[in-house]
Amino acid sequence: MDFNVPRGSPSSSTSSSDHHHHHHPNSSTPHHQNGNPYSSPSPTSDPMHSWWESISKARTRIHILSSLLPTDEESSLSLSSLADTDRPARSLLLSSAAYFSFSAALSSPSSGSGDDPLCQWLYDTFLSSDPDLRLVVLSFLPLLTSLYLHRIHHPSSSTAVSLAGFEAVLLALYSSETKARNGKPVTISIPDLSQPSLYHSPRIPIKSSPNISNSQVNKPLVGVLSPPLEPQIAVKSTKRASIVGVALDCYYKQISQMPSWSKLDFCKFTSDWAGQDCPCTSDFDKRPESTVENNHGFENNDGFEEDQRVKFNEIENVVEGVKDLDIEDDNSKDERPDARIPLPWELLQPTLRILGHCLLGPLNVEEVKDAASVALRRLYARASHDLVPQAILATRSLIQLDNRERETAKASAAATASAAGSNANTPSKAKKPEILLVSK
Repeated sequence: MDFNVPRGSPSSSTSSSDHHHHHHPNSSTPHHQNGNPYSSPSPTSDPMHSWWESISKARTRIHILSSLLPTDEESSLSLSSLADTDRPARSLLLSSAAYFSFSAALSSPSSGSGDDPLCQWLYDTFLSSDPDLRLVVLSFLPLLTSLYLHRIHHPSSSTAVSLAGFEAVLLALYSSETKARNGKPVTISIPDLSQPSLYHSPRIPIKSSPNISNSQVNKPLVGVLSPPLEPQIAVKSTKRASIVGVALDCYYKQISQMPSWSKLDFCKFTSDWAGQDCPCTSDFDKRPESTVENNHGFENNDGFEEDQRVKFNEIENVVEGVKDLDIEDDNSKDERPDARIPLPWELLQPTLRILGHCLLGPLNVEEVKDAASVALRRLYARASHDLVPQAILATRSLIQLDNRERETAKASAAATASAAGSNANTPSKAKKPEILLVSK
């Protein structure tokens, strides 16, 4: 891969006068930049200069992208209009037309090679210092990851033999996260269940054994979510899942700023990774047995049974509606039949975090939530077949939260409709005519 990492930064291009004008420690003359007390501020410290430099960089990246995409007058005009806005990088991020145009080009069978100009554009754009431009690259990560993993595990003669372009982008994300973590693991504090409360700890430490010192008692319980990252210069087969998982973790950190079509693509691709639908996906939506246990033992309770049957019928209707969703495009129809891939925990853990946000995020559109619900049910079925305890526990919890939230929303909507109907049918009292007192 011959993607050159840009060397140097604006801070390195300082004036040579800084090396020739030194302030002598014994001198009483105050020190000024470049030895001139009336000199203007450096351009790199001027906020207006930095703002304009950021806009110019974003416009340059958009114009380069416009030259790489298929020549279409309408799409070219659309990209040009994005470059002319006050915030071109943010406009590019929020443009669905630009996203789908780029996705169609990236889904080409010849994409992903070492000399792929689209991968080169993603690589160079992510290495820029503009945070909005980095968000643009992250928004395409679900598609890039799906194409890469599918071609790795389902090679075809019609696709590119080398995937060095995809791997260069993934390694850029991995290296960025490695630098950010600074050789430290990602940890969480685990509550000590031996304490009286999960949220409060006693002022005087409680020793469960006389052999335990105070330092051991006061030491917090720490769980390791991710071990320290090792620098990687190539994507080896033994490190592939870890590198892709770290890239997805970068996506998760910025998921609140990702457009809905990017999240929808991720949910769709995750469903493909899990494999075809099977009866296990409806384990949480089955109708209860006719014999129901009540407080007096095992016996039939018609009222309770009827109530439960109505509730489960409502859930089944929601699930059937979710399953009937057609969340696929022309670029991936040929990949759906055999898109199942291995799902080690390094890859599954960040995937579940992203799906959790897509399912429960309050600002997500219903289409994203429904797609996440389908993906989680398929991952649950996959984890049940593969016997992955942590994946079964996580998917079960999210599915149950989804069912409860849908029940609550349906009950709230029914109550609102009932209240509106009762208010409409209630006759309003006739108002008494107003009497005006006029002074003679």
